[in-house]
Amino acid sequence: MNEGFETLAIHAGQEADPHTGAVVPPIYAVSTYKQDGVGGLRSGYEYSRSANPTRTALEECLAAVEGGARGLAFASGLAAEDTLLRTVCAPGDHVLIPDDAYGGTFRLFAKVLERWGVSYDPVPLGDVDAVRAAVRPETKVIWVETPTNPLLGIADIAALASIAHDAGALLVVDNTFASPYLQQPVALGADVVVHSTTKYVGGHSDVVGGALVAASAELGERLAYHQNAMGAVAGPFDAWLTLRGLKTLAVRMDRHCDNAERVVELLASHPKVTQVLYPGLPEHPGHEVAAKQMRRFGGMVSFRVAGGEEAAVEVCNRAKLFTLGESLGGVESLIEHPGRMTHASAAGSPLEVPADLVRLSVGIETVGDLLADLSQALG
Repeated sequence: MNEGFETLAIHAGQEADPHTGAVVPPIYAVSTYKQDGVGGLRSGYEYSRSANPTRTALEECLAAVEGGARGLAFASGLAAEDTLLRTVCAPGDHVLIPDDAYGGTFRLFAKVLERWGVSYDPVPLGDVDAVRAAVRPETKVIWVETPTNPLLGIADIAALASIAHDAGALLVVDNTFASPYLQQPVALGADVVVHSTTKYVGGHSDVVGGALVAASAELGERLAYHQNAMGAVAGPFDAWLTLRGLKTLAVRMDRHCDNAERVVELLASHPKVTQVLYPGLPEHPGHEVAAKQMRRFGGMVSFRVAGGEEAAVEVCNRAKLFTLGESLGGVESLIEHPGRMTHASAAGSPLEVPADLVRLSVGIETVGDLLADLSQALG
């Protein structure tokens, strides 16, 4: 039986407790487990860094909704990224990254992995020929964000998977902005999907977490070995909160998309907005690809304002219902200035973002209230 997304999100890995009938997986606040004789592990559990039943429930659900062979939950999105890269790369290897990658991902490559001997090059992922030309013999990973953060660029996952596999490399897709509901990278050829589950998967701005979903059981086993060896696992309460959020992902994403589309309409007609970045717009250069590989276009919107950096900062400061804050993907709407906030680590680099850029995470509030707040913030 091929179950639908919403059914999998609510039931995969979450069978009723056999002892009590509890329909929600319990929070197993436990570090160690009684063994049935030396080496006799009960249901495979021995120590909660290696495995914990609450985390297992989340990991099985993540694998199911992404259509992958193995899911793994981590303490943060960057912990997931670090574990992945140290699993599949070694000193001397090379990675291609987006030319407008998330600032934390850029920092991981530029300040941590480069010192370890892993080199990287930023490339415009929307230009398939540019990606193909940038591949080297030592390239082991093509790292994709689609949509990207914060410029909402779109990459053709299937085309890049072909390039990666022809080169003997892995295609890794950070699916945080789209969420598993809107986009299924494994079905398009990705080898690994990455999430900051802090964002749309958790969805309530109350838990930090990360995830990897491997397309193959073999790669999943390698990642699981390093997850245990390196230890940056999701705790049981964090796993429980994330799993609770995942159950309602589909209905939340529908509302995020509905509201974002109305926000884009307002911004596109506003005299103080010079450009709206949203893949749902027909004039967006990645619109056709996004329409092909995404269910809808998401809840993230970026725009540029007349008057430069100071004007952009003022819009952020004047917003009231849109909360000034970093992160994204929660039920509440957020506004930020990427150049001074989430992407400050990319300042002075090829990934530096425009100073007049404002990024919105459009929440699920009453849309008329959001439009009124943006109107007054723009002045």
